[in-house]
Amino acid sequence: MKLDILAFAAHPDDVELSCAGSIIAEVQKGKTAGIIDLTQGELGTRGSAEIRFKEAETAAKIMGLSVRENLNLGDGTFKNSITEQKAIITAIRKYQPDIVLANAITDRHPDHGKGAALLRDACFLSGLQKIETSIDSSIQKIWRPRLLLHYIQSQWINPDVVMDISHTFDKKMEAVYAYGTQFHNPNSNEPKTFISSPQFLKLLEARAIELGNLQGFKYAEGFTMAYPPGVKSLENVF
Repeated sequence: MKLDILAFAAHPDDVELSCAGSIIAEVQKGKTAGIIDLTQGELGTRGSAEIRFKEAETAAKIMGLSVRENLNLGDGTFKNSITEQKAIITAIRKYQPDIVLANAITDRHPDHGKGAALLRDACFLSGLQKIETSIDSSIQKIWRPRLLLHYIQSQWINPDVVMDISHTFDKKMEAVYAYGTQFHNPNSNEPKTFISSPQFLKLLEARAIELGNLQGFKYAEGFTMAYPPGVKSLENVF
């Protein structure tokens, strides 16, 4: 199955928090999209890997994804090594996305910056003929995405691109709320965390408003570019 957009996340819920509105908007236009989670989020304070998997599946349905997979590379322990790179290259070559979305280039959680660097390298290496990967003993064809964008997470980063999600913000938040163990629930007895406070959910909306304000949108999500896209006309930039 070829996908138009493939988003990668160090942890389940990274995509929902950071760029679900953009993905939902593209799916509503008829584009196909998927998410590859690098880890199960097994080091998370609240819930469990098993619960997080079910929450991720629920969020995938809300977002209208065609595919969601988990590479189980090890929460907090994955590295930018050939083993992890090949796992990602195999996924890229399997789904042949035109656009890849990846973690923020730097952020509060160290896995996010690590994930960004890992994806940047894997996207390039996926286009090299001498790096062989296979599925079911069949050698895969090389594939390099046309565009790699890094979404913005907890820490502010000046965006290169902002995407209007005014019409999909509510659906984005529905996908976020699918992670019932992770976010604010006054009836929960789970330990409090950075993202479980009611202030964090307010921050999500405030961030979307702030990013939208840059271009006159009600709500937006922001991305940085790993490398500049090539265009044949300046009007393709906007």
